[in-house]
Amino acid sequence: MKEYKFMGNKKQKNELITGLDIGSNSIRIAVGQLIDREGVNPLLQIAALAQVSSEGVHKGMVTSIEEAVSSVSNALEQAEHIIGVPIEHVWVGMSGLNVICQQSKGVVAVAKADGEIGPEDVERAVQAARTVASPLNYEILHVIPKTFSVDGQTGIKDPVGMTGIRLEVDAQIIQASASNIKNLTKAVYRTGVDIDDLVLSILASGEAVITARQKELGVAVVDIGGSITNLIVYEEGDIIHTAVLPIGSDHVTNDIAIGLRTSIDAAERVKIDFGQCISRDISKKDMIDLNEAGNSMSEIVSRRYVAEIIEARMEEIMAKIDEELRKIGRSCLLPAGVVFTGGGAKITGLIELAKETLKLPASLGYPIDIQSVTDKINDLAFTTAVGLVKWGTQIQKHEGISTGNKFRGVDKVTEHVRKWFKSLVP
Repeated sequence: MKEYKFMGNKKQKNELITGLDIGSNSIRIAVGQLIDREGVNPLLQIAALAQVSSEGVHKGMVTSIEEAVSSVSNALEQAEHIIGVPIEHVWVGMSGLNVICQQSKGVVAVAKADGEIGPEDVERAVQAARTVASPLNYEILHVIPKTFSVDGQTGIKDPVGMTGIRLEVDAQIIQASASNIKNLTKAVYRTGVDIDDLVLSILASGEAVITARQKELGVAVVDIGGSITNLIVYEEGDIIHTAVLPIGSDHVTNDIAIGLRTSIDAAERVKIDFGQCISRDISKKDMIDLNEAGNSMSEIVSRRYVAEIIEARMEEIMAKIDEELRKIGRSCLLPAGVVFTGGGAKITGLIELAKETLKLPASLGYPIDIQSVTDKINDLAFTTAVGLVKWGTQIQKHEGISTGNKFRGVDKVTEHVRKWFKSLVP
């Protein structure tokens, strides 16, 4: 029987790390590695980026195992063709509407007689935080520590080496549908590769596009995908909120198709080639011939009318983002503003619209401190795949629970699910 390892194997320092982003419209793969540099921190370099159309996935959920396996296999083949070696294991991004986030607290007694807190005490505290009442058919995806308390002293980021009797941790618990976890991992395993771990997609995107200072000040990262929009909010270096909105750039395309009475393919081309989020700046005399966008017949439409269609739907997305910020009392109150990424963030005028509607600084999120041999690294659609590679390098540098690791306490899939994985292939 083939054995599947979830982060159980130590990686060589310069081993290739692969991020697999399974989206509703496209499947994207990024392959990278850490390059040693004398006297300075290693540099993450992306060696290959590949993209294929996605089949068998809708709103982050696998709807057809066979179609999803075929799409993932095609993406892997493309990436392997570029790098010239087979891909053996991947970090898989997970999203979907069935992801929930809640707060938890773990409390343990310090083990040593002299009261000095060690890494094992931190690990026990994090494990204690796992004991939450999960909804039916949900599994814990991540346990992310926020702050620690030692004998009532709060706000501690790293308790190792301190002295005390009682150690507490406030943690963020992220849970996902158990059936979606199983279907997603089954689709990946059937392609013949192992899974290093499952990672919430927006967590990976956030690690790729924002700095530690932005996280400290307060920032939101918004990933606009095809059928869903993911949101994560940071403050004082910690995650304070995550959300999945059931609306994305496909809704914009559908609106254009209905408004112009044209095909979905032509509407997509119109959105990409002529789309604008701000309609007032466009002259009423500015026209578009739909034949240039792939329409079967020549038809002249107003570019301003197209912009009005796009603007209405994008304003709805902004309203839903602001609604999530209001839930946590951060509407108009994030000093580092909102960083937009994902394929849906490429529509012209998005940042201007976001500044007007959200009353916050806004910018597009490109990967930070990452080099690549291809210009695709600056394609917003690849942010999650690149972020998964960066996530993998962080875990590789800090295997297991490490107080120096920002990703300490990121959970692996629970034991009975791991056993289930092993039974997939005889």
